[in-house]
Amino acid sequence: MKNYKVAVVPGDGTGPEVTAEAVKVLDAAARRFKFRLDRTTYDLGGERYKRTGEVLPNNVLAELKSYRAVLLGAIGHPDVKPGILEKGILLRIRFELDQYINLRPVRLYPGVETPIKDKGPKEIDYAVVRENTGGIYTGIGGLQQKGTPHEVAVQANVYSRHQVERCIRWAFEYARKYGKKARGAGPDNTLALVGKTNVLTYVFDLWERVFHEVGQRDYPDVKREYYHVDATCMWMVKSPEWFDVLVTDNMFGDIITDLGAMTQGGMGIAAGGNINPDGVSMFEPIGGSAPKYTGKNVINPLAAICAGAMLLQNIGELKAADAVEDAVKATTLKMKSMAAGRMGYSTTEVGDLVANAVAKG
Repeated sequence: MKNYKVAVVPGDGTGPEVTAEAVKVLDAAARRFKFRLDRTTYDLGGERYKRTGEVLPNNVLAELKSYRAVLLGAIGHPDVKPGILEKGILLRIRFELDQYINLRPVRLYPGVETPIKDKGPKEIDYAVVRENTGGIYTGIGGLQQKGTPHEVAVQANVYSRHQVERCIRWAFEYARKYGKKARGAGPDNTLALVGKTNVLTYVFDLWERVFHEVGQRDYPDVKREYYHVDATCMWMVKSPEWFDVLVTDNMFGDIITDLGAMTQGGMGIAAGGNINPDGVSMFEPIGGSAPKYTGKNVINPLAAICAGAMLLQNIGELKAADAVEDAVKATTLKMKSMAAGRMGYSTTEVGDLVANAVAKG
């Protein structure tokens, strides 16, 4: 029997509640498909910081590097200044474990309401590949004459060719394997670069040149397109069926994936992966810790459950991952809404529905 070491970080607010349901579903999948998840839970987040002053101790970070994958609940505490936990835990794990790919499927499940008129699961079904460790998020910059009328703030968007090329190559591989043609949903596997070449003429000149050089030389079977980021936001709302796989930088990826999440039914169902293709990857619901719902058993756990499905795919348990996704599709048809407190079920009941569907097959 295969055994996978997995670290679990429930985190803050409703994070522990949704993580418990994700683990419930993962255990059901493990039993059905005959593998083991050797889990270790880590107390990282706002409560630990308030209690000890620790954010992410070096020894814990070193331990995380020994796992096959990490399942994260949520980070963010109302009593902790914004940025301390996010930078100290989320960004530090991403950077130091070199999780240079952020993968965000934008997929509307059956029965889930979308704010986009006349669009359904067939139209809203694409993925965004976001570069995850470079760009403006690295914090290159500073302040001069802070607090004076002459204050200057600079934060630079810096990319190396190495960072750009490895992200683009991964995106081409993903499009080749999971694009619309590969899934029987279209005539081509298409990868589109999202940028702003008409204004950000240095950074996206590099991105565009690498995109076409790599694509033409090594991925001639994958169709290439380019979209300005502002046009992308417009078409994500008007004609999402145009998209297959999108690749973009850290900043634009952060923005358009939240827009995509709302078109697929909201933060309650949107999951993402922080991926190191050769190391440890981390999977999480992309919504926040939602502290106002903590302990009420009303938060939607499907995003965390879908993050668990992504984890299963990442470790190679493809049949188990597909079974979880099928179970989620069956569950969304029974729910009244994806919104907290309006699902028609409690948090634990939704987890039970998915786990039972996984177990029964």
